Amino acid sequence: MLDPRLASTVPRFVANAEALAAGAELVFSCLDHERSGALRAAPGTVVVDLSGAHRLRDPSLYPTWYGFEHPSPETLGDWSYALPELLPPAGPLIANPGCYATAVLLALIPLAGTIRSGGVAVDAKSGVSGAGKSLHASSHAGHVLENVSPYKVGSHQHAPELEQALGYPVCLVPHLLPVRRGLIATCYVRPSGDLPPTAIRDALEAAYAASPVVTVLPEEVVPELSRVQGTDGAELGIFTDRATGTGIVICALDNLGKGAAGQAVQNANLALGLDETAGLRLSGVLV
Repeated sequence: MLDPRLASTVPRFVANAEALAAGAELVFSCLDHERSGALRAAPGTVVVDLSGAHRLRDPSLYPTWYGFEHPSPETLGDWSYALPELLPPAGPLIANPGCYATAVLLALIPLAGTIRSGGVAVDAKSGVSGAGKSLHASSHAGHVLENVSPYKVGSHQHAPELEQALGYPVCLVPHLLPVRRGLIATCYVRPSGDLPPTAIRDALEAAYAASPVVTVLPEEVVPELSRVQGTDGAELGIFTDRATGTGIVICALDNLGKGAAGQAVQNANLALGLDETAGLRLSGVLV
C-alpha cells in the first residue's frame, strides 16, 4: 500500500488482462510507456492513457524520446491527443497530455497568430512527484531538499509533444523543485508584427472566458503553486517585460491534478457525455 489513507477503501486488485476483459465502459491506463503502447481494450471502450505511449503520432520518434520501439505503431492514428479546453477528445481512445505539455500548451495554443513562432523559450519547474514512483538517485531527499536542479536539459520527452501540438519547436528547460507537487511554466514570447502586448492577454482571456478549469488572473497577479496544489485547475498570468517588450505567460497547475489524473477525469467526462467538471476539485479549501 503506497498511501495508508487508502488502506480500508481500495478494492480488490486483479491482473491487467482480467481488468481489460471485464467489459468496463471506461479504462484509465497508468502503465509505463512501453506496456501502455501494447494496450488492447474492447472496441468502444473509452480508454484514457496517462503514459506517453500514444501522445506522438510519428512512431519513429519513440526510440529517441522514450527509449523504445513502439510495439503497435499502426494504432497511433486511432488515439486522439486531448487537452480538453483546446483539443477535446475525438474518440474513445484518448492520449492524456504530459504535465509540462499541459501547462505550456494552455499558455501558447491560444496565441497562434499573436506571437512569433521562432525563439519561444520555457522555464518550467515541477515537484518531485512528477518523476513517478520509480527509484532514482535524483529523487532522493538528499538531492531534492534545499536544492533546485535542472534535468533533461534540451532532451525532455515533452518537447516533441509540444512541437506536434503547436506546429513549431519550443526550447523547454525543466527543473526539479523541493516540493511534493505542483508545476509552474514560464513562457517567453514575442508579439508578432505590430501587435501590442495587450494582444496576448486578449487572446488568452477570450480562449478561457467560459472555462471552469483554467483561470486567467487579473493584471499584476502572479500564479502560485500554493493555490493550485491539490486541485484540478490551472492559473495563467500575463506580463510584459518593460526592458525588452518580451511577453511572459506563466501557467501554474498541480502536476498530479490538471497535469495528470484531473485532466484524465476531465477527458473521460467529455468522452462519456458527462458534465466536464464531474469529480474535479475546483473550489474550496482542499486539504
